[in-house]
Amino acid sequence: MIATLFSRAWIWAFVAAGITFAFTAAIGQTAGGTGLLVAALTFSAFSVIVGLGQMFVITLGPGNVDLSIPATMTLAGTVSLKYMGGAAGADVALVGLLVALGIGLGAGIANFALIKLLRIPPIIATLASSFVYLSLAIWSNRGIRIKPPEALSDFAIGRSLGVPNVAWLALVIAVIAWVALNRAAYGRNLSASGQNPRAARLAGVPVDAVRAITYVLCAGLAGLTGFLLSCFSGGAALNMGTEYLLTSIAVVVIGGSSIGGGRSNVPGIWAGALFLFLIVSMLNSYGLGAGVRLLMTGLIIIAIVAAGSRPVRG
Repeated sequence: MIATLFSRAWIWAFVAAGITFAFTAAIGQTAGGTGLLVAALTFSAFSVIVGLGQMFVITLGPGNVDLSIPATMTLAGTVSLKYMGGAAGADVALVGLLVALGIGLGAGIANFALIKLLRIPPIIATLASSFVYLSLAIWSNRGIRIKPPEALSDFAIGRSLGVPNVAWLALVIAVIAWVALNRAAYGRNLSASGQNPRAARLAGVPVDAVRAITYVLCAGLAGLTGFLLSCFSGGAALNMGTEYLLTSIAVVVIGGSSIGGGRSNVPGIWAGALFLFLIVSMLNSYGLGAGVRLLMTGLIIIAIVAAGSRPVRG
């Protein structure tokens, strides 16, 4: 039983996160174990949502990665908040959310169009499109920081049953993602497309449709994250998505998904997100310099990935 459990790649990230949590809480410079746990769940939730989208894209196979996630987050956050203009009302909040999701879906369609119609490699296509999205965000924002409606801000920073609301939302999205990957035709088609696109086409899998849906889904989740992060932080900033570029990739790798495509791991996304937040918190608590923190974080990530790189299940 234990051997079976530890044969799963994502368990190593959870173990590392647990150990890191214990060390950080023991230092006593945080708001106690409960405060640290709430902070970890809150900030990891944003990484989970964008990480799930990146996981879908990476599952498509080598060369597939979405580098436009930070810019999509920024554009969705700035435009949706500008539309709402701080106004109250459930109808305004709903339309603001739809605006953010619409921007994300539009970005996903544009990304796939560059990849499919112009035959541009995904890395180059999404990198180029990110400059366009960020330019649009700068143009629409013009340096003005617009506050979100108070009700949305209260929801983003609030808790239900002691758990941050954004963590509940990320959990629901993760469950939906798990069902889509393990119980739906989309998940089987995605895995087949990532393992061998040519064989998948011969087997009747609509590979291009799967790729289109995947890039749109990834950008849509980025748009949602931008909306939530803007409400949580009291407004959209032009650099708000920067840290999520490498984070969205790191949580996928740490969580046990195959960087070569064909295998996804939803529980691992949560494990990777929690671990990344906690390791940075621990190193900050010890007062280490930025260079040392980056070095140690990199070495620890390598160790976790190596520990979980054996043949895995689930």
